[in-house]
Amino acid sequence: MQATLSLPITRRAPAGQTVLADSAATPQELSLDSEALLRGKKSVTIMHNGATYRLQATKLGKLILTK
Repeated sequence: MQATLSLPITRRAPAGQTVLADSAATPQELSLDSEALLRGKKSVTIMHNGATYRLQATKLGKLILTK
């Protein structure tokens, strides 16, 4: 069974993104549901400052980010 994170949506977001409530987030931060990032896949590739990273969901519902 795959664990998922569900938080209440507090405001409208750009198409394809979900903005969530996060008491620790500042107004400049954006919170995304992991399901919005992974879209049913086990992992996604993220490009950041010219480097490629891999975000992977584990069987226990944890996330691993590797370069």
